[in-house]
Amino acid sequence: MSVTTKATIASFGGKLLKCTHNASTTNCEMGFNLYMPPQAILNSLHRVPLLIYLAGLTCTGDNGTEKGFFQHAASQKRIAVLYPDTSPRGLGIAGEDDSYDFGSGAGFYVDATKEPWSKGYNMYSYITSELPKTVSDAFKQIDGSRVSIFGHSMGGHGALTLFLKNPGKYRSVSAFAPIANPSNCDWGRKAFGGYFGEDNKPKWAEHDATELVKSWKGEPLDILIDVGTADNFYKQGQLLPENFEKAAEGKGKVNIRWQDGYDHSYFTMATFADDHVNHAAKYLLG
Repeated sequence: MSVTTKATIASFGGKLLKCTHNASTTNCEMGFNLYMPPQAILNSLHRVPLLIYLAGLTCTGDNGTEKGFFQHAASQKRIAVLYPDTSPRGLGIAGEDDSYDFGSGAGFYVDATKEPWSKGYNMYSYITSELPKTVSDAFKQIDGSRVSIFGHSMGGHGALTLFLKNPGKYRSVSAFAPIANPSNCDWGRKAFGGYFGEDNKPKWAEHDATELVKSWKGEPLDILIDVGTADNFYKQGQLLPENFEKAAEGKGKVNIRWQDGYDHSYFTMATFADDHVNHAAKYLLG
C-alpha cells in the first residue's frame, strides 16, 4: 500500500515523518510516525535497523514521538523508530468510542475473533506483518531484517507478546510498565473478553506474556523492564510484572528495575528512554 507523508519535522539531526496509508488488516486509513536518523536522511542508500514502539491506552503514534524522547538515542545509534497507532479508527462499530480501555485507542495488539470487532480490530497482524512491509517498501533505507520492539503499558504487553509469539522475528524486547499478565487484571479481562469472548480462555493465554513465557524455547531471554514505585496502575494490580518474572525463571534474564518515585507517565519513559534504545542497539547493531 502506498504511504502519504503529511509532515516532515526536524528532530535530533534526523527527520520525523508523519504518515498515513490504507491498511487492509484494519479496513481503514492508519496513521504512523517514523523517525529517520541523520544517516538515513543524508544518504538514501544507507540502511538502518528499525525499533518499533507500541504505545499504551488512548494513545496514537504522536504520544511517543512528542513525549518519549526516543529520537535522542536513536539518532546517536543510527536507528529508525516506528510509532504505530494503537487501534483502527472510525470503523463505525457500536460502542468503539465508549470507553478509554476498549475499542478505539485500545486494540491490545491482538486479532479479534469475536464479532463485530473481528471486522477490523486486527492489530496483531497489522503490527507484525502489514505495517513493517509497508514501511520497508516505502522507505528503502529501512533494513527489515534488523527489527526490535518495545512499548509502554498496553504497548509493553504488545511488545512482550509479539516477541514471545514470534521467536527470531525481533532482535530484542523491552518495556515500560507493561500489562504483563492481562488474563488476571481488569484491563486485560475486559479486552480479552470483548475481543475473544469470555469463555475463550485458551485464546487469552495466546496473548498473555506470563503464559507465553512459560513455554519459551528460543535463545535465553534478555528483557529490560522499568516499573515506577509510584505507578498507580501497578498499585491497582493492572501490571503484575512479578507474575511475569516468576514465570520466566530459567528462561534467561528478566531485568525488572524498580524506579523509586516514578509513575506511569511519559516523564518516566523520557527519563529512561536512552536505556531502552541502547538495550535494542546491542542487538540491532551487534
